[in-house]
Amino acid sequence: MNSGQSKGDILIVDDKPDNLRLLSAMLTERSYDVRAVMNGSTALMGAQAQPPDLILLDINMPDMNGYDVCQHLKANPLTQDIPIIFISALNEVLDKVKAFSVGGVDYITKPFQEEEVFARIETQLSLRQMRATLQTQNDRLQQAEAELRRALAQERELNQRIEEMTALEERNRIARDIHDSLGHSLVGLNIQMETALKLWNVDLDRAYEFLFEAKQLGSEALNAVRKSVAHIRPDPLQGQLLEKAIAALTQDFHHITGIAPECYIDLSLPFSNSVNTVVYRIVQEGLTNISKHADATAIQLQIQTTPTELSLTLQDNGRGFCIDGNQTGFGLQGVRERVLAVGGQLEITSELGNGCRITARFPRVTA
Repeated sequence: MNSGQSKGDILIVDDKPDNLRLLSAMLTERSYDVRAVMNGSTALMGAQAQPPDLILLDINMPDMNGYDVCQHLKANPLTQDIPIIFISALNEVLDKVKAFSVGGVDYITKPFQEEEVFARIETQLSLRQMRATLQTQNDRLQQAEAELRRALAQERELNQRIEEMTALEERNRIARDIHDSLGHSLVGLNIQMETALKLWNVDLDRAYEFLFEAKQLGSEALNAVRKSVAHIRPDPLQGQLLEKAIAALTQDFHHITGIAPECYIDLSLPFSNSVNTVVYRIVQEGLTNISKHADATAIQLQIQTTPTELSLTLQDNGRGFCIDGNQTGFGLQGVRERVLAVGGQLEITSELGNGCRITARFPRVTA
């Protein structure tokens, strides 16, 4: 009797009842579930209705021999993967070449040697289980690959959206800058010109002073226009590597101020173009402010990438400023907007007489 957990479902096909009884008893004793049929047509119906784990198939049967039954099983997608072991008597002719060519995996001979029978059955069942396991792992691998492809596509789409949002935020910021700086200069210029016209025939010296102030305001407005136009470019890197673009900024700063920034830059782990653009803009804005306002003698710039983030630190030893009272001045508002647009964090620390330190961190975006 079968006891405990079944070791497998085996279908025996043989036209001789004695063989069926003997094999059934042997297999049942070893905890196999056994089905026994006496002809090929019944075997095909049984295998179709409930595919077994293995088939023991007699070769010499009336009406439909074992070779024909095997060919029908292998032609059916539902049963084609079932291992088939042929049964043959010692005094019968076994065409081994044909047995393997139609899909058999092994053969046993009568009279049955019990240990040989079980060794061959267990070998084929183990191979079937390993093939099933490999197929499952392969399916999982293909599923994981498909999920990875979808994740990469989502990441590319997300990066594109971030870049588009960054470009929109940049245009909005430039519009505000033009309104605030250029508009202010032009209003002042207009007032100076109107006053100069009123004084032209009354006080020529004072009229000249107002015209001179108007010229100064005009120059400031022109510089504001040039700066805004420079910032309008959608990609300030213009295809350059970030390292090369940063190097150009520090060289220009050195040429203008005579101060060579102390740089440590490690960009061995690449980040998206949107993050690179923001990093470039922070360094550009920071160096510009230092050259105009800081009166510094030493600059340190550090940019480093890790598997999880890009970090930037720009520090000077200049005059500094009161950060609490200057949350939007010196281009700070534009810097904050750029950093937030790509999901970064920004910290600016400064105090009068102790320089300024800008720190920004950008997490790597994942799908």
